[in-house]
Amino acid sequence: MTVQVAAPLAGRAVPLADVPDAVFAEQMLGSGVAIEPAAGSVTAVAPVAGNLAKVHPHAYVVIEPSGAGVLVHLGIDTVGLGDAAFTVHVSEGDDVAAGAPVVTMDVDAVRARGLSAICPVVLMESGPDGTRDHASGDVRPGDPLFSWEA
Repeated sequence: MTVQVAAPLAGRAVPLADVPDAVFAEQMLGSGVAIEPAAGSVTAVAPVAGNLAKVHPHAYVVIEPSGAGVLVHLGIDTVGLGDAAFTVHVSEGDDVAAGAPVVTMDVDAVRARGLSAICPVVLMESGPDGTRDHASGDVRPGDPLFSWEA
């Protein structure tokens, strides 16, 4: 069965190798695609339907029906920003539909602190190059981002 992951936010889809963090760039957590958002504020949505296994202001994991986890990480080294740059719209343990709002990120606030706002979207524990059909160029929430065989 092919599982499709949708873009959780608007921006420019780029390879994980372009993420300025070795954990993502070297696919240590899994493979996927990153999105460089435009300026302003963006609301990140659930990239798949499922259960929110983890929800932090800077990152969240949706476990989809096959049991795979999809991580959305909002910016790099943003864990310390907390409520200064993020507004969480859900609770850990919630079931969500694909496209449901999860976290709003103030992209300008992230960049004003000298941090990267790039957002890796990763199929957790998939191993290097465990996903396919990677998007490139501009994407909007809900656009196909990548897929894998469950």
